[in-house]
Amino acid sequence: MNDSRIIDHLLELRHRLLKFILFFGFLAAIGIPFASEIYSFIANPLLRVLPEGSQMIATEVASPFMAPIRLVLFVALLFSMPFLFYQTWMFISPGLYKNERKFTAPLMLSTVTLFFIGVSFAFFIVCPIIFNFFIAMTPESIQVMTDISQYINFIFKIVFAFGIAFEIPIATIILINSGIASKKSIVKARPYIIILFLIIGMLLTPPDIFSQLFLALPMWILFEIGVIFAKNK
Repeated sequence: MNDSRIIDHLLELRHRLLKFILFFGFLAAIGIPFASEIYSFIANPLLRVLPEGSQMIATEVASPFMAPIRLVLFVALLFSMPFLFYQTWMFISPGLYKNERKFTAPLMLSTVTLFFIGVSFAFFIVCPIIFNFFIAMTPESIQVMTDISQYINFIFKIVFAFGIAFEIPIATIILINSGIASKKSIVKARPYIIILFLIIGMLLTPPDIFSQLFLALPMWILFEIGVIFAKNK
């Protein structure tokens, strides 16, 4: 019986993952005809601050073609995340108690909202600040010529790192409210958690202290918000 239930859960998980993959493929197919427009929008934060005479370049033969396509896939994945969160909640919810299921909709809405707040914060605030700083610190003898593939990789890491990082309040609330950890133990572990945030910022962002702090500080603030709104257990 237990083996049968495990197989059923695995089949259910496969079914929901397949739904997510199909949704992602659908968004990617819709976005490919608009690859140039999407690229122009995503490249705008850097292009606005580049010195006169500087431009973005392609250092590989296939980059002019592949970079916009990769960017479309990236954007499709970004906008598929709410659907992934939804499928995850639907997979988990049958195992919850009845009184716990009533929190599914608010948690789902909060998860999606915080993810896109993190993405928007990274793209519209953090990235322009970082680009302005890098360009301002560049010696006049150096001409800035950013490779488009490297730029896309940079944006991808920053945006997704912030999107996931902004889920910390939800994770903190679930951790405390589910009884996995008490609020007292979480608060007591605060210094170690802050160090963990700094390490995560170091691993998920480019190797400069500003990018790392821009990620670590919001993670700390969001952690504190999660602690405040969690039940006092």
